[in-house]
Amino acid sequence: MLELNAGGFLSATPAGVYYATRSDDVEPGRTFLFRLLSREPTPALDAVSLRELAHETGESEALELLHRLQKMALVQRDAAAKRPPAGSLETLLPPLLASLSGDGKALLADDQGFYIATAGFPHETAEELSALSADLASLHARHAGLLRRNLGLRAANWGLIDAAGNAEVGVWNLHLGRQRLALVISGVPQFNQPAFVDLAWLLVRRYAQETPHAPALARA
Repeated sequence: MLELNAGGFLSATPAGVYYATRSDDVEPGRTFLFRLLSREPTPALDAVSLRELAHETGESEALELLHRLQKMALVQRDAAAKRPPAGSLETLLPPLLASLSGDGKALLADDQGFYIATAGFPHETAEELSALSADLASLHARHAGLLRRNLGLRAANWGLIDAAGNAEVGVWNLHLGRQRLALVISGVPQFNQPAFVDLAWLLVRRYAQETPHAPALARA
C-alpha cells in the first residue's frame, strides 16, 4: 500500500517533458504531465494537488501513477515552487531555442511549415527549414503504418546524419494535443536541462485550450 510522502513542490523533469510531447497518444501519465505543465507556479506535493493532477482517478490509482512517474524520473520534488520565465514569447523563445542546440542554432515551426521563432538561422534558412519540417511530418504520416505497426517504432523525429550516425540537423516533434510543433535543431540536441522544461511550460500554457490531454486544466 502506497502512501503520499507530502511536502515540497512537484515539477516535470526534462525527461518528463520529452515523454509528454513525443506523441499525441492519450494515456494517464501523459495527461498528468500536461496538467502539471499547465500549473503556475508548480503545485505543492499534497493530496489536493494529486487529486487535481490525476483527475477522475481514485486515490490508490493516483498514488500508483505518481509512483510510476517518479520511478521513470519524469517528475521530481523541489524544495521551492517554480514559475515559468516571465515575458513575451517573442522575447523568451530565441534564447531558449539557442540553448537546446550544441551549435546555438534552432527554430520552432508550426504544423503548416511556418517558423514561430528562430535562433542562429538566417530568415531565409529558417523559412526553408520550417517548410522541410512540415514535409517530413507529412511523409511520416503517410508511412505511419509501416513505422509504428510493422516496425514498432514510436519515435517520429527525423535527422540528417553523418558517417558516424550523428545528426547534423534534426527535426523533433512537440505534440501539444491537437497542435503539433517542430523543433529544428542544428548539431547535438541539449534537452536534458531546465530550458527544455521552460520551453514546454510556455508552449503548453499558450496552447492549453487546444490540448485534449487536459480537458479541465487547473490553474493556480
